[in-house]
Amino acid sequence: MAELETVEGWARDLERLGERIGTRFTRAEPRQRVVAYLKGLMSDIPRKNGWQLAEFAGEATPDGMQRLLSTAEWNVDGVRDDLRSYVVEAIGTPTSVLVVDESGFLKKGAHSVGVKRQYSGTAGRIENCQIGVFLGYTSEHGYALIDRELYLPQEWTADAARRAVAKVPEAIEFATKAELARRMLERAFAAGVSCAWVTGDSIYGGDRRLRRWLEEHAHWFVLGIAKNEALWGGFKQQRADVWATLIPDDAWHRISCGDGTKGPRLYDWALLRLPRWGQSPDIEHGLLVRRSLDDGELAYYVVFAPAGTPLQTLVMVAGQRWTIEECFELSKSEVGLDEYEVRHWPGWYRHITLSMLALAFLTVTRRRAVETENEKKRGVQAR
Repeated sequence: MAELETVEGWARDLERLGERIGTRFTRAEPRQRVVAYLKGLMSDIPRKNGWQLAEFAGEATPDGMQRLLSTAEWNVDGVRDDLRSYVVEAIGTPTSVLVVDESGFLKKGAHSVGVKRQYSGTAGRIENCQIGVFLGYTSEHGYALIDRELYLPQEWTADAARRAVAKVPEAIEFATKAELARRMLERAFAAGVSCAWVTGDSIYGGDRRLRRWLEEHAHWFVLGIAKNEALWGGFKQQRADVWATLIPDDAWHRISCGDGTKGPRLYDWALLRLPRWGQSPDIEHGLLVRRSLDDGELAYYVVFAPAGTPLQTLVMVAGQRWTIEECFELSKSEVGLDEYEVRHWPGWYRHITLSMLALAFLTVTRRRAVETENEKKRGVQAR
């Protein structure tokens, strides 16, 4: 009986989610099919492609599912906005962290929009792939992906014929991954997303224009940087690894930046404050350094934070980057993020957005299950 109630509750919640995004669809047919698409993405079918999603939905051909991703009229950016608010309402806190990162999608041939031979962190090497830049949201209650942009290499933006075939909008121009990240952050802040911090790896921390923009708008961050990144301290500018040589031995502290598959992620951490000329006493600039316990290898982060922020808090923020990597892993293994068979710009955004929405639904469902279980325990203790 309890299992039946759980299934029925899951179905009701999914129907409510379908109603939530329903205004983004102009016709009933795609509005109904999108719920079937989401159910298929969350099912245990071996491949989340058009044929198998259609079969799971009881349809004889994949035409309807393919139409949903190609020619059906619906507002994919509106669904993205609904996804973001859905996540923040369910798991948001004032101390949440926004995480920027990219993920690769291996592809054959040269026709899928944005594909080229380029470095894929997913594969750990140069591969023929597409690159998506994503914005993750993480709090003490869970984490999910809330925004996405397709990275379009310069050879694509400069090729009008290729753009036309791939249905790339005329207004789209070349943008770096850091510029795409800023675009998503701007949307999140404009929407009033509840958060306190931004983090990401050196692709984003190494972009000074992104850092400057975050500072100008008072958005606190802990961003990875390369060892040769030049940082100001007073009237001096030096590489991060040179600044790190000034850290005294007693400044290092062994702290976990989160739990991994093998337990706490323990490293030695130290913060070197780098005051700037004319800096407000309420603001702190610094260099956060992480030292491996195995081989002593150093990793570097640039810090922009409220003055007096504890080292433990900065370490926590830096450690939240693993949550977006977990989102990529979960979304590819559970909700078919990388199993699309579309070549065009609209199809990529539609499938990716719905896959992100499916992942968010699972996150919210798990959160509510935990809350229900805790309420039951409190009821038992009260008796």
